[in-house]
Amino acid sequence: MVSRIEDYAMIGDMRTAALVGRDGSVDWLCWPRFDSEACFAALLGKPEHGRWQIAPKSGATMVKRRYRHNTLILETRFETDEGAATLIDFMPPQSSQLIRIVKGEKGRVTFCNELILRFSYGAIVPWVTRIDDVTIRGIAGPDMVVLRSPVRLRGENFKTVGEFTVAAGEEVPFALSHAESHQDLPEPVDVWSQLDVTEKFWTEWAGRNKIQGPWDEAVTRSLIVLKALTYAPTGGMAAAPTTSLPEFIGGPRNWDYRFCWLRDATLTLLSLMNAGYYDEAQVWREWLLRAAAGSPRQIQIMYGLRGERRLTEWEVPWLPGYENSAPVRVGNAAHTQRQLDIFGEVMDALHQARQGGLGANEAGWAMQREFLLHLARIWHEPDEGLWEVRSGREHFTHSKVMAWLAFDRAIRSAERFKLPGPIEQWRETREQIHADVCARGFDADLGSFVRAYGSKELDASLLLLPAIGFLPPRDPRIVATVAAIERRLLVKGLVLRYDSATAKDGLPAGEGVFLACSFWLADAYLMLDRREEALHLFNYLLSLRNDVGLLSEEYEPRSGRLVGNFPQAFSHLALVNTASNLAHYQKPAEQRAEHRVVDKPSMQPATPEVY
Repeated sequence: MVSRIEDYAMIGDMRTAALVGRDGSVDWLCWPRFDSEACFAALLGKPEHGRWQIAPKSGATMVKRRYRHNTLILETRFETDEGAATLIDFMPPQSSQLIRIVKGEKGRVTFCNELILRFSYGAIVPWVTRIDDVTIRGIAGPDMVVLRSPVRLRGENFKTVGEFTVAAGEEVPFALSHAESHQDLPEPVDVWSQLDVTEKFWTEWAGRNKIQGPWDEAVTRSLIVLKALTYAPTGGMAAAPTTSLPEFIGGPRNWDYRFCWLRDATLTLLSLMNAGYYDEAQVWREWLLRAAAGSPRQIQIMYGLRGERRLTEWEVPWLPGYENSAPVRVGNAAHTQRQLDIFGEVMDALHQARQGGLGANEAGWAMQREFLLHLARIWHEPDEGLWEVRSGREHFTHSKVMAWLAFDRAIRSAERFKLPGPIEQWRETREQIHADVCARGFDADLGSFVRAYGSKELDASLLLLPAIGFLPPRDPRIVATVAAIERRLLVKGLVLRYDSATAKDGLPAGEGVFLACSFWLADAYLMLDRREEALHLFNYLLSLRNDVGLLSEEYEPRSGRLVGNFPQAFSHLALVNTASNLAHYQKPAEQRAEHRVVDKPSMQPATPEVY
């Protein structure tokens, strides 16, 4: 039986990641990259689709787990009637290895090992052979996996099984390594020295975090998640290590998130720079420039971890999906959509990078100017919007606001850093977009901005208008929009993206609350001087993390379950930035909202507010 999403923890090596259940099972693992074909896929099917479980033979009377302090080393303690033992799971940095050590704590505990090795999302049974007394190899096509352990293992019904007993003070290791099948066997490793290396790496990395405050543990854990989701060879950050974990249990809203979204660019840069991780921020910026390079007409909303553009979506018919939530999708068809907001995100991210001292990039500025030429031609056209609807294009208010942001940040960068460009022309376009949004994106009858021009629906993305500086937080239209969202989009205190029952998006109604949206509401409360409400909401959101501090994409308030892909970078980015806002260390909401515009007939820029 597959566990609840919140019962999983993640381990990773910055090349891939695995999900480990409370029962000692690894149910999801992609080698050699996050977005490659899964080696263990029980999460989306059944155990026979691939998993690796090490658990007490007689079952546990109690299970406790934790990450070692400021690391991604997972420790799961099993207590039985006979004794207690701890299962230590980790992946050494950039190693393509998954190491598991069973450590006896008291008494004697007998464990069962069951390895169901499958490739290609559970479809391919590899050819498994014993190499020597401690080495087993599985090969299928281009992939080779090697398991080394002193435990005597045997084949049984296309599984690799074995039993062993561990007494207090004893340790039993397992090391699973991946290589290409035409290569020699990976060299054996000293698992204990690798444990030391892994602990040293993460504790030293976490120790560089500059954000100090009452939520240190939550912020540090989130930053570790973000680092683990970064593909080290290129600097691209996966939105999540999983595909097709449902936004609504049993429904079809199941997407592949093992790619890099340009939409995450600004929040990623701000969170990394504010925490003092300038090297990571620099690498992310360079990935962004490489991925987006080329004709502005061909810019995509997302790319592969190495900058790949072809992310063809297909369905996996032999996997029933998490709790029968079909279909299971690989690839993401949204990569072909038009989403105007990404131009604003890219321009804002690169502006914030300059602001943060990452330095200028002349080639990058030339590319940005070409982006603006293209955006000037298309900003008035409809798009699919940041929620990637599959119901057709509309004039989404958030998309137009982000187009405004693109020109605003170009003007800011050109003026502040003496960069060349047609600033007056950009000012004119910026003013046109601002006037258009205020005239067509605001509904006078509702007294609120709306999801799309001519719509009566609301959208949580409207909470971002003050955060990016489109209007001052205390503008009556912003205050009224926040109030309208509170009335119509809150479910048990948390924010829906939009009402999927009335705002048609091409899919059946029903989903959880998108967790980042609730962090946005907390940020809006802060900007409206509603600090106590912001604190209450933030602490409520922290309580939704699982027992090891991880958040998924969404939360289902009625059932009290985490849903959607897990762990989700966007949720953890939002957590870090809201914590920064609350702690008054650096305020990302105000860093972005450095420039306010008041929509008067002349549309002249207002004097920037000083914080």
